[in-house]
Amino acid sequence: MNQTFYRYRKTLGPGILFACTAIGVSHLVQSTRAGAEFGFLLLGFIILANVLKYPFFEHGSRYANATGTSIIDGYEKIGRKFLILYLAITVASMFFVTAAVGFVTAGFMENLFQIELPGVWAVVILFAICATILSVGRYTALDSLLKVVGFILIISTILAFILALNNGPIEQIDNFVPRELWNDSGIFFLIALMGWMPTAIDMSSWNSLWTIARIKQTGFKPLLKETIREFRVAYIITSILAIMFLTLGTYVFFGSGEELPNNNSMFAHQIVTLFTETIGEWSYIVIAASAFSVMFGTIVAVFDGYSRSLSKVVQIIRHGDDERGFKKRYIILVMILAVGSIIVVFQFGEKLKELVDFATTVSFLVAPVIAIFNYRLVTGKYLAREAKPPVWIKVLSVMGIAFLIGFALFFVYTKFF
Repeated sequence: MNQTFYRYRKTLGPGILFACTAIGVSHLVQSTRAGAEFGFLLLGFIILANVLKYPFFEHGSRYANATGTSIIDGYEKIGRKFLILYLAITVASMFFVTAAVGFVTAGFMENLFQIELPGVWAVVILFAICATILSVGRYTALDSLLKVVGFILIISTILAFILALNNGPIEQIDNFVPRELWNDSGIFFLIALMGWMPTAIDMSSWNSLWTIARIKQTGFKPLLKETIREFRVAYIITSILAIMFLTLGTYVFFGSGEELPNNNSMFAHQIVTLFTETIGEWSYIVIAASAFSVMFGTIVAVFDGYSRSLSKVVQIIRHGDDERGFKKRYIILVMILAVGSIIVVFQFGEKLKELVDFATTVSFLVAPVIAIFNYRLVTGKYLAREAKPPVWIKVLSVMGIAFLIGFALFFVYTKFF
C-alpha cells in the first residue's frame, strides 16, 4: 500500500494541471451559463462532449509516457507540414483564448479584492503577475499552486451542489419562457459550450509536455498505466464538476428572470453569489477566494501551456538547442502572449460573453484537425504495440472525430447558409 501511494504521489501532477485548466472558463462560466439559460436541456451535450473528446487528451499522456517525448515531437514525425499546421492553429487561437481566460480571471480578481480598475488595467496587472511567476518558477511553481487551489474549489463546488439539491430549484417567475436552443444564437452557444468542454483539444499537447516536465521534476518514470490512471481520475472529476456547475446554474438562475451580466467583474460577483446563496452568506469570502484562485491557476496554466508548446515547436524546427535557449525563448513567448492578449481584450471591451464564445468557437472548429493528428500518432507505427490504446479507445476516437467534424460542419452551415 505504501509503495502504491508513493508511486501515485510521484505521478500526480499533470492531471491536476489539466483539471484546473478545464475547470476555469468552461465550468465557472460556460456550464453555469448553460444551466442559467437552458436549464438541463444541454446536459446530454455536456456528457457527450466529455465522453467523445476524452481519447484525444489521453493520447497526449500515452504518447509522452511511451516515447519520453511530447506529442508535438510526434507531429513532426508524421510530417513537417503537420507540425507547421499545428503551429498555425496555435498562433491563430492563442491570443483569443488567453484574452478570454484573462478577462474572466480579472473579473474574479476585482470581485475578491473589491476594486474596480479602469480599462484593461486589471488584465495588465494579472498578466504581469503570471509572467513573473512563470519566468521564475515555471512548472514547479505551477504544479504547487494548482494542487492547493484545485482542491479548495472542488470541495466548495461539491458542498454547494449538495446544498442546492437539498434546497431545490428556484421558483420560476410567471410566464417564464425558456431560451430557444435550435435558432442561430442557441446553436452558436452550443458550439461555444462544447468547444471548451472540458477544454480545447489542442491543449492535449500541453498535457504531454506537463507529463514530461513532471518526470524531469521528480526523476521518477511511472508505468504507462500509472500515467493513464492519474489523468483518467482527473478527467472524470472534471466531467462530474461540469455537471455540478450546470446544476447550480439551473437551480439558482433558471426561470428566475435574472440574466447573467456581460461585465466581467459583475459576472464574477454573480457567480460567487450563486455559491453563497446555497452555502450561506458566511462563505462569500471563501468562495470568492477559491474561485479567483482556480481562475488564476487556469490563466497561469494557459500562459505556460502556450509558451511551452510554441517554444517546443521552434526547438524542433531549429533541430534542437540547449535548455538555456529553451528557457530564454519561453520567457520571450510569455511576454508576446501577454501583450497580444491585452490587445484582444481591449478590442472586445466589456463584452465578456462575446469574447468567451468567440474563443471557444475557434477552439471547436480546429478540434477535428488536432484529434486526427493525435489518433494517427497513437495508432500508427510510432508507438510500440503494447503502448497502443485498447480497442474501445480506438472506437471512441473514431466516434469522437466524426462528432467533431459533424458539429463543425453544422456550425459552418448554420453560420453562412
